[in-house]
Amino acid sequence: MHQQAAETLDEAFERLHHTGPEFDDALSNHGPMAVESLAYSGQWEAVPGWLDLYTPRLDEAPKPTDRIARDAWRDALGDHARAGDWIALFTDELREGSWRDVLALWWPRLLPGMPGGATHGVIRVGHAVRALTSAGESPIRRAEFAHAMAYFASCNLPLPDLAPLAGDRSPAEALDAVPPLPVDEKGHIHRRLTFLAGWDAWVRPTTSVRAATTPEQAQTLLAETVRAATALYLRRGHGNGVMNVHGVTAPNAVLRVLPSLPRELWIPSYQAAWATGCAVFSVYTGREDATGQPTPAADPREAMERALAHGDEHAIKLTDSAIDVYTATHDPRALAAAARATELIHPLAR
Repeated sequence: MHQQAAETLDEAFERLHHTGPEFDDALSNHGPMAVESLAYSGQWEAVPGWLDLYTPRLDEAPKPTDRIARDAWRDALGDHARAGDWIALFTDELREGSWRDVLALWWPRLLPGMPGGATHGVIRVGHAVRALTSAGESPIRRAEFAHAMAYFASCNLPLPDLAPLAGDRSPAEALDAVPPLPVDEKGHIHRRLTFLAGWDAWVRPTTSVRAATTPEQAQTLLAETVRAATALYLRRGHGNGVMNVHGVTAPNAVLRVLPSLPRELWIPSYQAAWATGCAVFSVYTGREDATGQPTPAADPREAMERALAHGDEHAIKLTDSAIDVYTATHDPRALAAAARATELIHPLAR
């Protein structure tokens, strides 16, 4: 990352660390994720102005209430009210060890709860890890990693138990077979996800994808999952333009974290990301393919410029992931999916 971009990102993270991880009745603070996307993609000069528009809606940072004992962390897992305590815990953890060591210790503890907070915890961790690996370490980037891990812990909520993956379908084939929720459920994502427990029509296609037997296979299959999810957003994202974004960005966050993890964690990471992506699309996907296709940007830079002009944090994040897919595959559908997001999501109010 360009040095000025990294410095701008640090200034943005410092501003955002005075705000809470959620606001307005459990909406996630997307500021850290969006500014990292903009800085990484070369749009760093726009970060201060974008923050000026975004931050007025945010709540103040949570204060610690009671120390989380390291041998009793399970008692606080998934407790939003302990967000300040989790930030204090991870800040302490980073004083004593490297961020990679902290990640290796806590990742398997937090991974089963990926769906919590509508997947925003793991997504924020993915952006924090990319900031550390692309721009290098700084005190503020380490602090953002602590805040991200704390959010992952405080919003943790696991999916219903799922049988092992045991099929022979590619991620694209299996994801296409995942059915939309058959009931008109209007509640929060957590309520929607309860309908998946024991629903055989969802379990069968979800477990029909290829299992990984080596870390390299897990990485390949996870990359294929992100590509399949991006293509599905283009076709079915209209079921809920905002929420279906997370069916793409949550698996991609795990893909970004993978190289920083011990290799023995790659297979379970693929499995958790796969199941979570399937769950998100099942409870929000459109029932029929969209008609027509938006005109994609000519290149990744134009795609992010369009997302920035649109302004919404979800459009920025989807575009950021779509650029990853396009860079790896040169598939124009990836940038078309980014254009779809700007069609489906309301622009940021100015």
